[in-house]
Amino acid sequence: MKTLRVRIVGGSVGGLFAAALLRREGHDVRLYERSSGGLAGRGAGLVGQRDLFALLRAVGCEHVAQVGVVAHERIFLDRAGEIRQRQATPQMQISWDHLYATMRSKVPDDSYVLGRAVLAVEQDGATATLQFDDGSREEADLVIGADGLGSIVRCAVVGRHAANEYAGYVAWRGLVPERELPAESAILLDRFAFFDMPQSHTLGYLVTGPAAETAVGQRRYNWVWYRRVAAAELPALLTDAKGRHHPHSLAPGQVPETVAARLRQDAADRLPPPFAAAIAAEPRPFLQAIFDYEVPAMTRGRVALLGDAAFVVRPHTAMGVAKAAGDAMALVRQLSNHRDVETALQAYNEERHPAGAAIAAYGRRLGAMLE
Repeated sequence: MKTLRVRIVGGSVGGLFAAALLRREGHDVRLYERSSGGLAGRGAGLVGQRDLFALLRAVGCEHVAQVGVVAHERIFLDRAGEIRQRQATPQMQISWDHLYATMRSKVPDDSYVLGRAVLAVEQDGATATLQFDDGSREEADLVIGADGLGSIVRCAVVGRHAANEYAGYVAWRGLVPERELPAESAILLDRFAFFDMPQSHTLGYLVTGPAAETAVGQRRYNWVWYRRVAAAELPALLTDAKGRHHPHSLAPGQVPETVAARLRQDAADRLPPPFAAAIAAEPRPFLQAIFDYEVPAMTRGRVALLGDAAFVVRPHTAMGVAKAAGDAMALVRQLSNHRDVETALQAYNEERHPAGAAIAAYGRRLGAMLE
């Protein structure tokens, strides 16, 4: 295929995957990220999957998969904090921050534009056009929506507002520096730990430090507490300390202190002491509401979706990053296999739509324990 002007909306790892692969094929690629400060430091750990390993090989970055922290076993706690079951299933949590930094280095600064919000995408038979919040426009041969669960680009594919469906529960999260983890939480270190109770699921594991540190004492403990929240209560819960409402999540520092204090008290009342202590050690817990979404088609004309812009899958799958990698590789492969963009995108949709639907269904099955 001839050299294409490709514009990618969304600057996280999914957009970077596509940008790196397309640049290797010689295409003119520019990526737009609406945040002005970039996305470094926003991740924790991720589970390596086949598609992620394949993508890293394709861009010459296999070493990224070796930077992480190994959980040597899985333990399941009872309410008193004693180990009631253990499984010898070692697993590495790859550093999201190191993955992001490595992929970001594959895209030149003048091709990665921060603080540029896309409001809409239009298209005719020959081009697709980005409309920016400053009133400017830019034409492209292909637009890729890698802009996550709040995707703007979706509308150009499905032809209407495409809202996510709330799953009925949220994930409270924290990242505690290992050196600040209380002594009563020591049982959690170097393990995947779990605790289940009706309509609630708690887990935690070590991840690298913010600069991919792996030495003992420089790592962080990542805890997650899934809890049921009625849909009617969600807007209030997603209101930050300044009274502003957020549609999907609250970042560290945005949760009102009264809400954070109630979370810590609930943990002390309901969770095993090691988990309660880890939650109490997090001064800035953050919140993620859990949603589902499945796009009826991943492409239309000269616009394609990948990652969570197409299928929002529940975090229990641990497959979000791998799904984005699989999407990016399939898209670039189909562009190489076909002479025109529209035919390539149709083939991409036929290949990846069933895969995304299967992962979404798997996530709903895993989340059923909370419903």
